[in-house]
Amino acid sequence: MPTIISVSTEMPPYRMTQSEIKDLIYTLFSSSFPKIDRLIKVFDHSDIHQRQFMAPKSWYLESHTFAEKNQLYVESAVNLGADAIRSCIKLANKHVTCEPEDIDALIYVSSSGISTPTIDAKIMNRLPFSSHLKRMPLWGLGCAGGASGLSRAYDYCKAYPKAKVLVLCIEFCSLTFAKGDMSKSNLVGTSLFGDGVACALVLGDEVSIKAANEQTFPQITGTQSTFMAESEDIMGWDLQEDGLHVIFSRDIPVVIEKWLKPNVEKFLTKMTVDLSDIRTFVAHPGGKKVLYAYEKALGFSEKMTQIPREILFNHGNMSSPTLLYVLKEMMINKQNEGNIGLAAALGPGFCSELLLLEWRRSW
Repeated sequence: MPTIISVSTEMPPYRMTQSEIKDLIYTLFSSSFPKIDRLIKVFDHSDIHQRQFMAPKSWYLESHTFAEKNQLYVESAVNLGADAIRSCIKLANKHVTCEPEDIDALIYVSSSGISTPTIDAKIMNRLPFSSHLKRMPLWGLGCAGGASGLSRAYDYCKAYPKAKVLVLCIEFCSLTFAKGDMSKSNLVGTSLFGDGVACALVLGDEVSIKAANEQTFPQITGTQSTFMAESEDIMGWDLQEDGLHVIFSRDIPVVIEKWLKPNVEKFLTKMTVDLSDIRTFVAHPGGKKVLYAYEKALGFSEKMTQIPREILFNHGNMSSPTLLYVLKEMMINKQNEGNIGLAAALGPGFCSELLLLEWRRSW
């Protein structure tokens, strides 16, 4: 089965605590929100301590055009994306012979900025990839993007078992901030979303792996994509003159509770695995309420969502890279041989992406 051999992350240069962000948003929105004192409490109950951003605090006090925001997205994505790829390949070289020119495909995942040619093409002018590299940019998957990118890497490696595939997820959610958007969705979004970059390397079955000793790696044994019809208003972007305005329904936790378990059970039945067999839960921590909804829907304890909660606490919801941040921590913690894991993320559409993982140290 295709194996995730390494995951790297890159930190944006600026950091703010949740209390700093709360004060900033109160300053910006207090004159326009008659119920700001009640609504601002969402920051206090988020279980987020700090987040990282691509711009300093002063940047968010000013108005910016869509062009200005997007230009900063493009420049930052190329720089941090190239760094993440270098780090991911360096980590992988402990276990497999790999250089940029050995990569067969690059899946670029993002939803917070626009570029044509896409960011992956611009990164190809920074790193010595083969000119025949297969590029697969995925846009608009939002929080489901990290899991979807891994699933598409799995598909590619199943078709081409000698392949080495990079999945690069970049989101600068804060750069979409609309200072003039006085919607409740925008206020709630500012309490959750941060910026992040992550990259994973997925190997096909026939790639030669060096001895890993006691290190285990997650093998992807199956995936499932699911779409909920007539649900476009749950999550996404509303494109306006000054850029991307967030659509964020308060019903997301309720949708998860009612929809996720049958979805997961159908997938696990297909994979001949029982829900009780799951030992690791690589959950996209969309927010405190989302994690609680996962636990309630699937009957998981808080222990199963401990690492996702830690990622949320230290980084907030970074959209597509967040799941890879969780996966990286689980790989550092060295899971037991044979552990079965479930990766899950939800995104605009409304949709879900599920992956079944098995932790192995031998091939």
